[in-house]
Amino acid sequence: MVLAEFLTEWNRADTTVEVQTSGSTGAPKSMLVEKARMMASARMTNDFLGLSHGDIALLCMDLKYIGAKMMVVRSLERRLRLIEVAPTGHPLANLPKEIANQKIDFAAMVPLQVYNSLQVEEEAQRLRDIRHLIIGGGAVDEKTAQQLHSFPNAVWSTYGMTETLSHIALRRMNGPDASLWYTPFTGIRLSLDHEGCLIIDAPMLCDARLYTNDQAELLPNGCFRILGRKDNVIVSGGVKIQIEEAERILTPVLRYPFQITYIADEKFGQALVLLTEDPNPQKLEAICHKVLPKYWAPRQYLHTNHLPWTETGKAARQAAQRLATALLFA
Repeated sequence: MVLAEFLTEWNRADTTVEVQTSGSTGAPKSMLVEKARMMASARMTNDFLGLSHGDIALLCMDLKYIGAKMMVVRSLERRLRLIEVAPTGHPLANLPKEIANQKIDFAAMVPLQVYNSLQVEEEAQRLRDIRHLIIGGGAVDEKTAQQLHSFPNAVWSTYGMTETLSHIALRRMNGPDASLWYTPFTGIRLSLDHEGCLIIDAPMLCDARLYTNDQAELLPNGCFRILGRKDNVIVSGGVKIQIEEAERILTPVLRYPFQITYIADEKFGQALVLLTEDPNPQKLEAICHKVLPKYWAPRQYLHTNHLPWTETGKAARQAAQRLATALLFA
């Protein structure tokens, strides 16, 4: 879908538009969302960031996903000057002449686009010049986060999902206000269920309370940090291992891309597996035993040429589990 097609859909008399989930925890699916709720979500982001009429916004993500659609709606709500470029891995490589000598006020990217842009000095400088850069759709690796920390303008990590019409909270990734804690937008009420998973109450965005699988820590002031997904907890020999936490610990010390998954195991119930693009995976065993908590070290180290990712750059967890099983039992 291109911008003109989405605007045609938006301007129809229908009160809803169709969006697609990312597929990070299962097969992607389509859903209808109300235009009025999308406008409410857009207003929250624009108010939070202080965006105003005439600011330049960059559309560089695939319009079949909610994150890109919401960039358009934010521009409509605040009358931003929206510039569309192809949703490639290098969105800043060939900017239109009309903004070639102007700074972008607002852009949303997935982590892979940010990573790629940092590899090319001219694109990296363009990235640094963006007044508000929001990053969503997946985790930012430690090395990239360190590079972003010194950026002169605001870089934000987003928290949200298709069901919340993109993000409902932001956290600063750089500068003196950098934090691991997300600040929810005005009107968003949060709580935790008995398993420590986040519950979102946002009547302006969705009809009913949204019960997530994201285990979180919640402060009295409403700020929160995500510990990992409930369905990404591996129980191996009675020990609970949070996949995202294990990946966070290993990211600074492993050179090649990797993912943590598991296979069914007769003795342990579930056995941790490290999938890696490192051609010599067995050498990673000593590193894992050194840096991970006791009993968290993987029991299998498997090489693959291509790790499974979703289109938005998230680890495709179910595909990773299937791949590990296939590699071990083929």
